[in-house]
Amino acid sequence: MEDCLFCKFINGAIPVDKLYEDDDFIVIRDINPQCKNHFLAITKSHFKLLADMTECDALALARILKKIPALCDKLELKNGYRLVINQGDDAGQTVPHLHIHVLSGEKMGWDPAGRKERN
Repeated sequence: MEDCLFCKFINGAIPVDKLYEDDDFIVIRDINPQCKNHFLAITKSHFKLLADMTECDALALARILKKIPALCDKLELKNGYRLVINQGDDAGQTVPHLHIHVLSGEKMGWDPAGRKERN
C-alpha cells in the first residue's frame, strides 16, 4: 500500500535503521519504547489483521516467529522476551499493517489493559 507507513519503511521510501531483514520481514526499534528493548518485527506483506492473512502470509508469519528466537543476541532476548500483536483499534493497533512488538531487557509485569493506571 503506497500510503502505509510500514510499507514505506520496507520499500525504502522512508529511511529506517533495519536491525534485521529477510524475505519475510524487517526488525526496527520502536520509536515509542514501552520497555528497555522494544522492537517491531514488521511483515513485508501488507495486511492488517490475522484474519486477513492468506495461506502464504500464515507461512511467512510462522517463519518470522521461528526466526525471532534466532535473533537472541542481536535483540538482547537471552533473559526472556514478550511478543505482542495488537489486533484492531480496541487493542491499540495504531498502524494498519501487521507487526509484532518484541519486548525485552527488563522484568515485566502484566497489565495489558492499563487497569493499574486507571485506579
